[in-house]
Amino acid sequence: MHKNITKTSILQTPMLHNTKVEALIALGQFLQQAKNQQWIQKEDVWGNEHFFEKMESTISQARNYNPWFTKEQVLFALESWGEALQPNNIQTWLKNYTLPTKSPKNIGLVLAGNIPMVGLHDVLCVWLSGHSLQAKLSSQDKFLIPLIVDFLQSYTNEKSVTWVERLQNFDATIATGSNNSARYFEYYFGKVPHIIRKNRNSVAVLNGNETEDDLQKLGIDIFTYFGLGCRNVNKLFVSKGYDFQAFFQAIFPFNEVIYDDKYANNYDYNKAVFLMSNEKLLDNGFITLKEDTRYASPISSVFYEFYDSVEQIQRRLKADQEQIQCVVSSFLPNSIAFGETQKPELWDYADGMDTMQFLLNL
Repeated sequence: MHKNITKTSILQTPMLHNTKVEALIALGQFLQQAKNQQWIQKEDVWGNEHFFEKMESTISQARNYNPWFTKEQVLFALESWGEALQPNNIQTWLKNYTLPTKSPKNIGLVLAGNIPMVGLHDVLCVWLSGHSLQAKLSSQDKFLIPLIVDFLQSYTNEKSVTWVERLQNFDATIATGSNNSARYFEYYFGKVPHIIRKNRNSVAVLNGNETEDDLQKLGIDIFTYFGLGCRNVNKLFVSKGYDFQAFFQAIFPFNEVIYDDKYANNYDYNKAVFLMSNEKLLDNGFITLKEDTRYASPISSVFYEFYDSVEQIQRRLKADQEQIQCVVSSFLPNSIAFGETQKPELWDYADGMDTMQFLLNL
């Protein structure tokens, strides 16, 4: 038994009593060291002896290779995974599945790289399901996920994950990309079972009754990862006559985002493009708001649109559900709380498709 892995009731559940689940718990404990946006070594956590310094250097490597992956953003991602990979969460996630599969297949993954470790959930699903995995990493996120997989496979003393430049001899695939790349995925992977994910965006629906705390937490949904994730809010639906003054006042604490060079360059460029097109903008010096019916806004800008009634906006959201990843609101049913979009649970599958069940049904 690896040292100092906390025993919990989850390990007494026969379905979950296996080394891979223990490895996930160990990983959760290891990643929790990123809490409070810093990396603190604890001698009683498994993995520190081999992976602590590797994690430090990998965070720097990821930042140097992709300037969007700032240390703060990477630590936020690591901390979020540390919170997600707690024993009770793992038990809730896996209790309805029979693992591992009785018919192991060769699964191919094409991973996105728009935010740190965005493809990790797919990797974990394949790894836990008992299939073999060959994965093509995004050129934007080449270092963090392999380190996490090394941690897990070091714990379990097995190797079922291979990193490749091109998928070959696969029985099923999961691919994530843009709407354009999805057409190529359909062509190459259409003859085998597959999940192909396209662009999606997240929205917030406001009625003017939100508290300052609500709106400040909405800033987390907008600015985390500089707005690059599909779970980031980049479209607001607001009630007729909505006054944006309270919104701008509440998100002011996020103004330091403008001191990031890449974000600032996008802010200046996109604002100039809008102004040259004679677009009417609301601007607070670090984000612009533009009235627009589209969902995908450029970096440093959020689109907004007015709605007439709750019934009307509910119909709109239902009609456009294939374009929407998350809905944030304080009053709509089945919506996500302010500030929580970038902290999905393990069972919050992208596009609402149960990846684990897909893999187990092969």
